[in-house]
Amino acid sequence: MSPKAEAYASVPHKDNETIAILEIPEPDKANPVEKPTMTDETIELKPKMTLLNGVTVIVGSIIGSGIFVSPSGVLKNTGSVNMALVVWITSGIFSMIGAYCYAELGCMIRKTGADYAYIMVTLGKFLAFIRLWVECMIVRPCTVAIVALTFSIYAVKFFFPECEPPDEAVRILAAVCICILAFVNCWDVSWATAVQDIFTYAKLLALFIIIATGLVQLGRGKTENFNWDDTETDFTKIALSFYSGLFAYNGWNYLNFVIEELQDPVRNLPRAIAISIILVTIVYVLTNIAFYTTLSVPEVLGSEAVAVKFAEVLYGPMAFLIPVFVAMSTFGGVNGILLTSSRLFYAGACQGQMPEILSMIQVNKMTPAPAVLSVAALSLVYLTSSNIFALINYTGFATWVSIGLAVFCIPWLRWKHPEWDRPIKVHLFFPVIYIIATIFITVVPMISTPVETGIGIGIIATGIPVYFIFIAWKNKPVFIKKIICGVTVCLQKLFVVVTPPSKSN
Repeated sequence: MSPKAEAYASVPHKDNETIAILEIPEPDKANPVEKPTMTDETIELKPKMTLLNGVTVIVGSIIGSGIFVSPSGVLKNTGSVNMALVVWITSGIFSMIGAYCYAELGCMIRKTGADYAYIMVTLGKFLAFIRLWVECMIVRPCTVAIVALTFSIYAVKFFFPECEPPDEAVRILAAVCICILAFVNCWDVSWATAVQDIFTYAKLLALFIIIATGLVQLGRGKTENFNWDDTETDFTKIALSFYSGLFAYNGWNYLNFVIEELQDPVRNLPRAIAISIILVTIVYVLTNIAFYTTLSVPEVLGSEAVAVKFAEVLYGPMAFLIPVFVAMSTFGGVNGILLTSSRLFYAGACQGQMPEILSMIQVNKMTPAPAVLSVAALSLVYLTSSNIFALINYTGFATWVSIGLAVFCIPWLRWKHPEWDRPIKVHLFFPVIYIIATIFITVVPMISTPVETGIGIGIIATGIPVYFIFIAWKNKPVFIKKIICGVTVCLQKLFVVVTPPSKSN
C-alpha cells in the first residue's frame, strides 16, 4: 500500500466497529471474518438524530445564556449601542465562516469528537490531547456552569423582584439543573433530544416576543439610543468585546461532536449548520435592537438580567413570563451542551487519551453514561465561582485558540492529502480569513486582560505534564497499572457499561 493510501486509511471515517457484551475472539488471520453489522440490539451510539434534531441541537446549544447575558459584556467594551450591534453582526458572520469550514471537516472526517478528531488526524496526538484537555477541563464544564447560573438567576428572579437573589440559592439551583439534565442524558438519547426540541421552541418563542415588541417600539420612533456616542477608542477593548459576542454564538460546532448519531451526515450536517447559524444571527441582532429601543446604556450595563429589565418596563403584570421563558431557554442550553460535551469525553477515551471508563456505553440505555457524569461533575466544580463574566473571559481565550487550530487543519490537509474525499469543499479564502481573525481576537485582548489570559495559558499548559505522564509514558510500573485497572473494573460494574471490542482486544 502506498504512503498516501495508508494515510487515507487512517482517516477516521464512519466508525463501523461495534460494542459487544460477549467476549470478542481474536480473528483468524487466515480466515478473516467480517465486522459485525449494526443492529438494534448492538450496544453502541446509534444514528437517531434527524435534520430537525440537528437544527434544534445547534440552535438549542447556541441560544442558551449568551443573548441574555452578553449584551452587557459587549456594551461594556464597545461603549455605544451602534458599535455593540456591529460586534453582534460581525460575531455572527465570523461564526458562519467557522461553521462553513467545519462542514468540510465534518463530512471528510466523520468521527465523534469534532475538532479533537480533526486535530488528531492532522497534527497528531499531542496537540489533539491539548485541545481535548482545554475543552474538557475548561471550556465545556465552564460553559455548562455559566448557562446553569444564568438559568438560576432568571428562575429565581420572580421570587426576588426588588433585589438580587442570594448567591447560595442561585448556585444550588444551578447544581440541581445540571444534575437533572445529567440524569436525562444518561437515561436515553431520545429523551435528551426531546428536551432539546421542546426547550428550543420555548426559547425561540421568548425571543420572538421580545423581537415583536422591539418592532412595535421602532414603529413608535423609539430610536434615541441608537448612536455612536461614547464609542470606545481603545482597540484592545473592542477586541475583548468579541469574547462576549462570540460566547453568545458558542455552540455552532456542537453538532459535529455527535456526527456518528446523525442520520445521513453528508446531507444533514451542512444543512443543519446553515439553517441554524442564519436563524440565530438574525434572532440575535433583532433581539439586541429590541432591547435598545427601550433600555438605555446605563440600564443595560446595570442589569445582569437584561431581558427581565426589558419586560419590567414594557409588559407590566405579564413581565413574569419573560423570566420563565428565559429560564426554559437556558435549561435547554445546559441540556444541549451536556449532550454534545459527553461525546467529546467519549471520543477522547476511545483514542486512549482519557480514562478508559469514559469510552464505555451503558448496556441498557445505549448512552455514554460515564462521560455524561464526568462533564456534570466538572461543571459542579466551576459553580464555586458565580462571576459569569470572569468565566466567559477564561473560556473565550481557550475556545478560540482551539477552534482556530482546528480550522487550520483545512489548508494543511489540502496540501498534505489532496486525494482525500471531500463531499463539501470550501474556498481556501474562508479558513485563511477565519485563522487571521482568530489570531486577532486571541492576541489583542492579551494587552488589556493579561491576568485572565495568563491564567488561561497556565491552565492550557497544565495539560503538557499530564500528557507525558499519563499518555506518552507507556511503561508504567505494574502496581500503577493494577490500580488503574481495578478502579476501571469497579466503575464498570457500578455503571453497568461495556467497552468497545477494539479496546478490549
